[in-house]
Amino acid sequence: MKSFVFFMSITLALPAFAVEVAPRISDREIIESLAELKAGQKALEAKMDLRFTAMQEQMDRRFEAVDRRLDFVQQLMLVTIAGIFGLIGFIIWDRYSTLRPMDMRLRRLEENLEHDLELQSPEGSKLTRMIHALRELAKEDKRVAAVLRSFSLL
Repeated sequence: MKSFVFFMSITLALPAFAVEVAPRISDREIIESLAELKAGQKALEAKMDLRFTAMQEQMDRRFEAVDRRLDFVQQLMLVTIAGIFGLIGFIIWDRYSTLRPMDMRLRRLEENLEHDLELQSPEGSKLTRMIHALRELAKEDKRVAAVLRSFSLL
């Protein structure tokens, strides 16, 4: 049994011989490696800063181009709005200048009718008074009565 235990302990210890022992690193080597890592990190930061700066400049140029386009579109919109207001003003002016002579003529016709027919008279218009007079005359004159009947005025 002792031999079995001895044999097993040797067998179990064999894998321990397969592991290599790493060479011992001195503090100086660790410091040099850290210095190299820091230098590499600074170089990466510098590259990233350059890329970021280049990207920022490119974005600034693009934003400026978009701003110029928007300024052009804004000016175009203002010109269009001014044109629309100008067109509305022209339409109003044209309508007024076209309707004004017709309005003046209509007013003159109204004034002439008022004057000739005396529509505001308390006894009635001249036409109404004239028909009343002819009806009175038709009571005595048969010819006037016949004429008024033919025009459906009696």
